[in-house]
Amino acid sequence: MKTEIPVHEALAIVRQHAKPLAEKEQVPLARGLGRVLAEDLPARCDHPDVANTAVDGYAVRAADTEGASPAHPVALRLVGESPAGRPYEGKLGPGEAVAIFTGSPLPEGADAVVAVEHTRREGERVLVFKPGSAKDIRPKGDDFNRGEVLLHKGDLLTPGRIGLAAAMGHAEVPVVRKPRVGILSTGDEVVPPGEPLPPGGVYDSNSYAVAALVAGAGGEPVILGRAKDDRTELKAQLAAAGELDLLLTSGGVSMGEYDLVRRLLEEEGEIYFWKILQRPGHPPIFGRYRNTLVFGLPGNPVSAMVVFFLYGRPMLFAMLGRNDPPYRRIRVRIEDFFKGAKGKVAFRRAALEYRPGAGFVARSAGNQSSGAIRTMAEGHALVAVPPDRNLNPGDEAWAIPFDPEALGAPGLPEAF
Repeated sequence: MKTEIPVHEALAIVRQHAKPLAEKEQVPLARGLGRVLAEDLPARCDHPDVANTAVDGYAVRAADTEGASPAHPVALRLVGESPAGRPYEGKLGPGEAVAIFTGSPLPEGADAVVAVEHTRREGERVLVFKPGSAKDIRPKGDDFNRGEVLLHKGDLLTPGRIGLAAAMGHAEVPVVRKPRVGILSTGDEVVPPGEPLPPGGVYDSNSYAVAALVAGAGGEPVILGRAKDDRTELKAQLAAAGELDLLLTSGGVSMGEYDLVRRLLEEEGEIYFWKILQRPGHPPIFGRYRNTLVFGLPGNPVSAMVVFFLYGRPMLFAMLGRNDPPYRRIRVRIEDFFKGAKGKVAFRRAALEYRPGAGFVARSAGNQSSGAIRTMAEGHALVAVPPDRNLNPGDEAWAIPFDPEALGAPGLPEAF
């Protein structure tokens, strides 16, 4: 069993044992948001399938409109129109024009378009005040062609990719089955929210916080409730959990007499590592119990959330075969004092602010105790403090945003 290992080694071991899931399923495109593609997706059509116009106006022959100007307009005979979905069926001849609308197919014989603002309609003819141009014509297959693979195995289905899949002709998409993740809190002091809180008790925030993190990483959270500090009850809870791809426990992983998760893995399972050189979240344990991967999270709520974010999230990304990284780093300038830890990386909760010309600055989100869950709600990122040093105002450091897509640059639109 490895113990007291650095952050990068713990992450490597987690990824080594988190194998991609083989099972896939077909889901309606309308329910594909946030799922991960299980196969490459080829286009079933050309887009557009015929040449069409990007503007409202008139389809013409360029030769017929040469020299057209406000002072010397060219008169063309209007022979029909081509609304989207009802293309003009004839062939455009010399001196003729067809009314055309954005997205409408270009009639046969036309090789140019005149935008409507450069024309005036007079009964059965149209006056053209500017030469027709091909620049507003979208050629067939301008966006993509039939058979072209535009979405790939491992891609997360975002709103843009959902729209692309629809344009490619897919009503359903093959996606990776969501990893089924059991979440079990341990400890006699843990009480479900909503029940009376006895002296010394604590509400079970871990189950709900970790379940939200699991769902955000693409997994299917299964809240298993609480197991008391009793080995028999703990084993019964695990047996009743059913088929899981990953079991997350909170509490019971340290060195005390009642830290039963660690002892159960030691005696009846397999341990890949125990304890990581970091704060908060020093004592997690990672192993296997009865063919199920088990990640024992610390009991303190901040520690549990930080450890899952740093290691559980990459684990689920690996199971799903996702192409995108589980988190990103950004460079920040420090505005507060961030205390480090001897021999360990300290991950401090920080509030971020973007300042034009200076980039992101980081200040403490508040109380850095591993039991102060409020800072996980009010903070935006973890600032990594290197081992054996502190960060002072003016220093630069790496930060890992909880939600990188939510980070913006306030005020930038005013610059346009």
